This record gives sequence, structure tokens and C-alpha cells, in this order.
Amino acid sequence: MSTATTTEAQDLAPVRTESLAELLIAKERPPRPSALSTSLTFGWRAILKIKHVPEQLFDVTAFPIMMVLMYTYLFGGALAGSPREYIQYLLPGILVMSVVMITMYTGVSVNTDIEKGVFDRFRSLPIWRPSTMVGYLLGDALRYALASAVMLTVGIILGFRPDSFLGVLGGVLLLIVFSFAFSWVWTMFGLLLRTEKSVMGVSMMVLFPLTFLSDIFVKPETMPGWLQAFVNNNPVTHVASGVRGLMEGEWPAADIAWSLGWAGLLVAVFGPVTMRLYNRK
Repeated sequence: MSTATTTEAQDLAPVRTESLAELLIAKERPPRPSALSTSLTFGWRAILKIKHVPEQLFDVTAFPIMMVLMYTYLFGGALAGSPREYIQYLLPGILVMSVVMITMYTGVSVNTDIEKGVFDRFRSLPIWRPSTMVGYLLGDALRYALASAVMLTVGIILGFRPDSFLGVLGGVLLLIVFSFAFSWVWTMFGLLLRTEKSVMGVSMMVLFPLTFLSDIFVKPETMPGWLQAFVNNNPVTHVASGVRGLMEGEWPAADIAWSLGWAGLLVAVFGPVTMRLYNRK
């Protein structure tokens, strides 16, 4: 065995330090990718995960359909006289509620990748550091658009009639911008908490008061005065009112400004916190 090993070692060409250095520096190093390209690449990765695990689409297809049907026929007769009348008020609000609630899965995905050690490889790459997080959010923006399309289709079948197509596009765009910003909250929790169950538990504790204590189901004027103070200053109320106004053919400038202001504030506060946790994780 030793003779065979010696013979094989003699047949191999000797490796010189100079030849190895030539191989390493023979070609120019590729240029460092831009922040946009790396963010889009990680966004495409998030979409590919949906392709390989199509069950992830359940929360943007079956869940929105269930929400529209359940609340329309459960509350329509009692609150508006008929489901057809109620859906004109309900659909923009339930659209906001469904999309805002599925933003928590961004934090769950981040937490899952951390537990699998995927981020250890990402951090070794010569890329713009926030691109991993931005990529998650860009990929989820497609999920928000898909959920909006599903809910609007079901709503139109049930009798929802928006005033204009441009108003619908404007409302969906406003919702996606706010949801993109709101997702930074869950990326922070995804980095901060240990398990995905913890992320989902904390997310539901935050989402339920924000979505149910708003003008999604009924107008704030029907509520007690002390509750109106919270509802009228709830960011979800501003988004729902803005989306509802745009789909009715109006231009609710105050609600749009509040929605964009909340979005900017969420990114300004939770974006740096998320990246600080990511760098220390």
C-alpha cells in the first residue's frame, strides 16, 4: 500500500507557490454587485421558495376568500341590511386586514432561515448587508399583490363595484407600500425571538388589536368615545380609509398622507433596529 501511495505521489505534478498565486490573480475580480441587484436576487429567492413549497400560498388564497365570505354573510344582514350592501364598505377594509395579517410571515421566514444557519452563509458574501432583509420584503410584496387580486375577484363576484380601475390600483399600491413598511416590524421580531412559534404569538398579539379596533367592519362613529380616540389614530384605520376612498373614486388626501407617514416612520424606526440585530446575530 505504501509503494502504491508513493508511486501516485510521484505521478502528480508538483505544486509551486508561484503557479498557485498566478491562478488566484490571473483574472480580475468580478465587480461587487449593486444594492438593487442583490436585493432583487434575494427577492427572487423568496419567490422560488414559494414555487418549491406551494403550501405557502394558502394564506394569500384560501384565507382571504374565507375572510370575505365569512364576514360578508355573517355581518352583512345585521349591519347594512344585506350582504350586497355591506360588501361595498367591507371589502376595502377586509382587504387591508388580510394583507396586514399575512405580513407576519416575513418574520417567520427570517426566523426559520436563522435556525437553519442560512444567514451564516449570507453574511460571508461581499454584498450590501441589508439586501437579505429587503429581498424578503420584496418577495412578500408579490404575495400581497396576489392576495389583493384574489380578494378583489371574490368581492366582484359577490357584488362589490369599485368606482374606477385606477382607484383600485391606487388603493392596492397604497396597501402594498404600507405592508412593506409594516413587515420591518416582524423582521425585527424574527431576529429577536428564538422560535417561529414565538414570532407568530407576538405577531397575533399586535395584529388583533390593530385590525379589529379599526374602521374595517363598522364606522368609528358607532363606537364609544374612548374607543374612537384609539380607532381614529390607528394606522390600520388610516390605511383602510385611504384604500376605501380611492376605490370609491375619491382622493382622501389626509388618510393617504397618514398612511405614507406611518410607513415612513415604521421603516425609519424598525429598519435600523432590524439591521443592528442582524449584524449582531
